[in-house]
Parts: sequence; structure tokens; C-alpha cells
Amino acid sequence: MVFDLVVPLTLFYVLRGAGASIYLALLAGTLASGITAVVIVATQHRLDGIAVFVMSTMLLSVGVSLLTGSARFLLAKEGWLTAVTGIWFLGSLGARRPLAYQFSRPLLEGRLGWPANWDATWDRAPRFRRMWQISTALWGLGTLLDSAARVIMAYTLPVDVVPALSTAMYAITSAVLIVVTNVYYRAAGAQNPTSALYRPNPAPLTRTGEIGGLGV
Repeated sequence: MVFDLVVPLTLFYVLRGAGASIYLALLAGTLASGITAVVIVATQHRLDGIAVFVMSTMLLSVGVSLLTGSARFLLAKEGWLTAVTGIWFLGSLGARRPLAYQFSRPLLEGRLGWPANWDATWDRAPRFRRMWQISTALWGLGTLLDSAARVIMAYTLPVDVVPALSTAMYAITSAVLIVVTNVYYRAAGAQNPTSALYRPNPAPLTRTGEIGGLGV
């Protein structure tokens, strides 16, 4: 992530300082980011959802950059790609596991009070599933708002200040969304093993006064 943000930004301002055109400087930064996608393809023996997501956005970024000669469009490119990210988050709500779940699992599963087996918890606890769906929706909507701001900046601000502001927005948007979702996780009881978040579905009623076939 640091490579994808710092290197393109540095290349842009170095090349601009050397007298390169805005388009060339932006294109060089995008091609540098594309190296990450190549590395993912070369090193991943098995592409999981996260790897496919990262690789797809990187390759799409390079492809879009090569299709147009408009500097303003290249500046807005990050906004359009961020919109794709937001749509991807929202679209994953209909998948087997939403994106927020997939991104968080390697970092949190079995750590900091979180349960150790998320797949089993997902299968038995409807509130746990709902929490990740809400979290994914928050990330989707947040990135779409971020996207709109980037596109507006690209077409209204001086071209040489947009790359720095766009890079700063990654940090700001990510920080805000991380804080909001972590406050939500804590409020939902995610780090409390006895929380209602982890309670299984109640046994179905079979007859009046009986649960799961046993009289109560």
C-alpha cells in the first residue's frame, strides 16, 4: 500500500520538476503502481478474493491510463477507480462473504477478543453476519463519497496540487472509515465472547410449547 501511494506521487513531482508534461508524469506513476499487480500474479499460487480485488483495480488503473491522453481524465481516474471499489463493496453484499469480512479476517480472527473460527461463527450467528454486511455497506458508501470528491477535485483544482490531495484523501477516508467501523464493532460486542452477537439461531418451534421437538 505504501508503495502504491508514495512511489507514484514521488515520481509525479520528480518528473514535473524535471519539466515532464502532466500526462507523462501521471502515466509514469500509474505504470509504477501496475508493478504491484504483476507481483501479485507472479507470487500468488492461489488467488483469494482480496488478491483478485487488488490485482483487478491495479490492472484497470493501468489500462484506463493507456486509453486516454487527457491529463484531467488521468487526474480523475483515481476517483473513477474508487467508485469501482465502492461498487465492488456493495456488490459483495450478495456474495458468500462480503468484502469487509474478507479484509478483516486475516487481521482479527482469533485476536483482540475476536472469535477464533469465523466460518463457524458466520454459519451459526445471524447478528455476526449482519454486522459484516452493515460494515461492508459503510465502506461501499464511504468510498463512493470519496470518489465523488476526487472527481470534483480533478476537474476544478490546479492540476499540480491534485495528486498530493488525492493521496492525502486515501489516508483520511481510510482513517475515518476504520474509526467508524471499529466503534460500530465495539458497540455490537464483537470483542466480547459472551455478546449476543455470537448467539446462534434459536431452535425452531415444532409445536406449541416445544422447541426442537423437546417439551419446555
